Amino acid sequence: MKATYQKYFLQFKKPSGTSRGVLLQKETWFIYIENGTKKGVGECGILRGLSCDDRPDYEQKILWTCKNIHLGKDALWELLVEFPSIQFGVEMAFKSLESDTPFVLFPSDFTKGIKAIPINGLVWMGSKSQMLEQIIQKINEGFKCVKLKIGAIAFEKECELLHYIRSKFTPDEIEIRVDANGAFSVESALDKLIQLSEFKIHSIEQPITKNNHDSMAVLCENTPFPIALDEELIGVFAYEEKEKLLQKIRPNYIILKPSFIGGFRGTQEWISIATKLNIGWWITSALESSVGLNAIAQWTFLQNNSLPQGLGTGSLYTNNFNSPLEVINGTLEYNPNKKWEVII
Repeated sequence: MKATYQKYFLQFKKPSGTSRGVLLQKETWFIYIENGTKKGVGECGILRGLSCDDRPDYEQKILWTCKNIHLGKDALWELLVEFPSIQFGVEMAFKSLESDTPFVLFPSDFTKGIKAIPINGLVWMGSKSQMLEQIIQKINEGFKCVKLKIGAIAFEKECELLHYIRSKFTPDEIEIRVDANGAFSVESALDKLIQLSEFKIHSIEQPITKNNHDSMAVLCENTPFPIALDEELIGVFAYEEKEKLLQKIRPNYIILKPSFIGGFRGTQEWISIATKLNIGWWITSALESSVGLNAIAQWTFLQNNSLPQGLGTGSLYTNNFNSPLEVINGTLEYNPNKKWEVII
């Protein structure tokens, strides 16, 4: 058995705004495993500036992983604990290698094209008019749940956008999620949550920056609508620390990005703790290519979570890989009649 790797830059079709700036391209890394005539591929979906493994020695660690691929995925997962995106890439590559075909990792009614996964339509940050255009587009495309990234323009203008949605659609017709990416100050957060509650919002992700555990716990206790933790989970490695974090903050939901939290195994740990504490959850991709998204979507389907998941299609990019993944009427579908673009 041998392994190699490749760096790849995904190019955005148009600049995509986040609370941490505008994204023009997305760096990703692929690990390829060969064993005889069989091949597997995994994606290490790092996001510079956000992933906890955004480190100068990142490429050296991928090289080390390839040289030690003979150790197997379980031993490597333990040894790569501080590199969750590489943990996930290794898990994915081994699963791809072991499967009958490299891209059907978890056969199910999803991969057969029988059932679909409900997803939220993501509205990127931009000017008020740009965001309104996206909102209308997502609703016209059949999404029943829209997620707005907020915190980049004036809060009053964001409230106007939310008012627009609610003036047209009831909460039963369109579910609204917002993602603050830690944009609110500790001092102003509760007041802003009270203002946002007017719009019958499903939940808000990460209203204040991570590592303000005491303040986040107080917010979760007093919030007028559910709070979901996202960035808060990044960089928490030990099972005991994960449990301690959720017991302290007691959020309503946690958002699980496998590339950021140690792949399937790391995600499953968070789910088991959340379930024990009666905390809801859903799974979100983190701007991976269609290779990583495919693995996340197939695994997510098997978790039987009825909430809309955060799984985009990678249609953001000009140079993504053609795949059977399609978005139809606000759901992610796998069309087995469509072929993968060969990358292995």
